[in-house]
Amino acid sequence: MNEQNLLLLSIKDFFSARMLKYSVMPFIITMVVMYIIFFSVAGIGLDQLGSMEIHSTQTTIENGIPHTESLSATLQGNSIIQFLMGYAITSWIVSFLVYAIGGFFVLYASIFIAVIVIGFLTPYVLKELHYKYYQDVEMIGFSNVFEGIFLLIKWSFVMILLFFLLIPLYFIPVVNVVALNFPLYYFFHKMMTYDISSNISTKEEDQKIRFFNANMLRIKTLVLYLISLIPFAIFFAAVFYVIYLGHTYFTEVRKLRQEAVTA
Repeated sequence: MNEQNLLLLSIKDFFSARMLKYSVMPFIITMVVMYIIFFSVAGIGLDQLGSMEIHSTQTTIENGIPHTESLSATLQGNSIIQFLMGYAITSWIVSFLVYAIGGFFVLYASIFIAVIVIGFLTPYVLKELHYKYYQDVEMIGFSNVFEGIFLLIKWSFVMILLFFLLIPLYFIPVVNVVALNFPLYYFFHKMMTYDISSNISTKEEDQKIRFFNANMLRIKTLVLYLISLIPFAIFFAAVFYVIYLGHTYFTEVRKLRQEAVTA
């Protein structure tokens, strides 16, 4: 099956009634988790802005005698926001930080959470594909719960580490776009390929597919990741990712086993 036919078949499968039903679940679960995270983070932020001490000292000289006046004030709650928003410069800075950091966090967190959520649906989606197209390809698989949790923690740690290691590159135009997205793409690629391969192939078959088709898999996951950067796309397209990569792995596993039989 060539790439064009595989893509068209994946789109057709995605719009089937059962797959559309599956696609709603990542949306609902991710939105609930994001809702909880948002208000938790917002609450912490408001607590941190709960009070602010402002001290000002001014010294004047009258008749050769210095006079020092001190002003102390405490800003509480909304007064801080009003104070910051009362000046054009601070207002612009606060607005920029809120929208930039908030938008960045929401987008990245939604991709991170959706990738984890879709992992729970992957076996069901792949079984549908197996029943319709690949009954001759036994779904052997090699994963277990403990390995899955360990790899999730491992790849999450590496992703966070990369975020910090690449900080110097965040200040270089154009390069910063790649640097900001590379850590999350790393996590995205690892999780998506593992979830699918570990349900279909043996560990040896997975190693062969990764070795002989490494660039193909990277290109596919990169394109899917770029689609995820479109706001809200990941909520609905996550199941399509599994379908598309699932067809890819089923096809490659079929080739490997046919070659093993004829060898």
